[in-house]
Amino acid sequence: MQYDTLLLFVVATSALAISPGPDNIYVLMQSITNGRKYGIATVCGLITGCLVHTTLVAFGVSAIIKENDTLFFIIKLFGALYLLYLAYKVYRSDAKVTLSNDSVPQKSMWQLFKQGFIMNVLNPKVSIFFLAFFPAYLFSQTLNTVTQFYVLGLLFMATSFVIFSAIAILAGFISDYLKRSKNIGLVLKWLQIVVFIGIAIFIFFSEN
Repeated sequence: MQYDTLLLFVVATSALAISPGPDNIYVLMQSITNGRKYGIATVCGLITGCLVHTTLVAFGVSAIIKENDTLFFIIKLFGALYLLYLAYKVYRSDAKVTLSNDSVPQKSMWQLFKQGFIMNVLNPKVSIFFLAFFPAYLFSQTLNTVTQFYVLGLLFMATSFVIFSAIAILAGFISDYLKRSKNIGLVLKWLQIVVFIGIAIFIFFSEN
């Protein structure tokens, strides 16, 4: 067991969860519009959807990684290039963090859970991201590869749940801070770029 690898995975996941993206902005706006518990219901839906993507990646990739070093290298190269592409997209994007609750209708907690779950499951980019992200963080030479993917998936879910729930609970403060701070958008933009590039480098130099 390589616990340092798991720790790096949690750190990388935390940085990704904190960086502003469609999911955490959506959670923030639901919390501001409907209340904290409704934001947390949205979080639960989004996080539960990750189980589907974890399963797809675990059973689709584990045999390839175990049996073929060349295919593992191709997956690793794809993962690094995909994350560099995400970094480039962030670099080309506007540094402003736009908050608007004009298009956030009020819904029940169950409706928000379902919507979060469907949003996550039907987003193929999540599976692509997991495919790029998870293989480099396999942490055991003896543990079954599928099991390792599920451990990583559950760690990803737990870490994201804690951070997204904190966003929901602190929604009012976070919203006010984002509106007051002139440079926070630029800081968060470059945080995302550094995180994506750092993970891409780690993935490329990881071993099977």
